[in-house]
Amino acid sequence: MFTGKRVIALGDRDGIQGPAIAECLRTAGAEIVFMGTECFV
Repeated sequence: MFTGKRVIALGDRDGIQGPAIAECLRTAGAEIVFMGTECFV
């Protein structure tokens, strides 16, 4: 589904963090171009 797609993975400090999102998308075939975890208050 994500094979050949480039993805920006933004996570939330109090929710799902960026590395977890990126790993899920990477296993689905996506190329991670940026990954980060931010605090959205």
